[in-house]
Amino acid sequence: MVSDDRIEGNMMLPQMPAAVIFDMDGLIFDTEALYQQAFQAASTAGGHNLPTTLLQSTIGVPWAQSRLSFLEQMGSDFPVDQYGREVTDHFTSLAATQLRLKPGVVELLDVLDQLEMPRCIATSSSHSTVQSHLSAHNLGSRFDAVIAHGDYVAGKPAPDPFMAAAKALCVEPALCLALEDSFNGVRSASAAGMMTLMVPDLLTPTPEIHSLCTGVVNDLHAVRELILMASVAGSQLQTLR
Repeated sequence: MVSDDRIEGNMMLPQMPAAVIFDMDGLIFDTEALYQQAFQAASTAGGHNLPTTLLQSTIGVPWAQSRLSFLEQMGSDFPVDQYGREVTDHFTSLAATQLRLKPGVVELLDVLDQLEMPRCIATSSSHSTVQSHLSAHNLGSRFDAVIAHGDYVAGKPAPDPFMAAAKALCVEPALCLALEDSFNGVRSASAAGMMTLMVPDLLTPTPEIHSLCTGVVNDLHAVRELILMASVAGSQLQTLR
């Protein structure tokens, strides 16, 4: 059992989920910090002196959208595509030696295996990036489906990625538990009508984000605990019937 301080108050899931939808960056893998290092390194190397707030605005945002933000703030003459390639190069170098799992990933997946609960990844990253990251930690077989860039029309904060994930698992969105670390991810999952837990990484939830979440928890160990609690409550209800 996890300590109470991992979970807000006496929070419980409103119902036992039928499936779990995972974000990837900052939720399964500790990559958002690596991306921020890569953005900063490319900025310094190119002599761009990009504002920290601009770099932070990329968290949980697809590159196509971040690209527009860079052009809007830095001007149309900013070499955004060259900068993007340099960011990718820096990130690839960092990830080769520093790609780490977030706390509780394996333990949560073990519980989902025990409960025979389907799970899917819904991410803004490419399929090749997802498979590379999963393979690095031998997790390739532990997800039933992957929804990545190119599998939906509109990215987060639109609900499309999470709706596609629910469809891939043949589960109604309202019966899915979505796990997110970014603001746009929370907005996306909430718009899809899912139970949504935020597991903060680099961003502290705002009042708006709190209002969209079922709850905010410290880590995936807490998510595991909430699912186990919901499972026990469901079993007790069945016994009473």
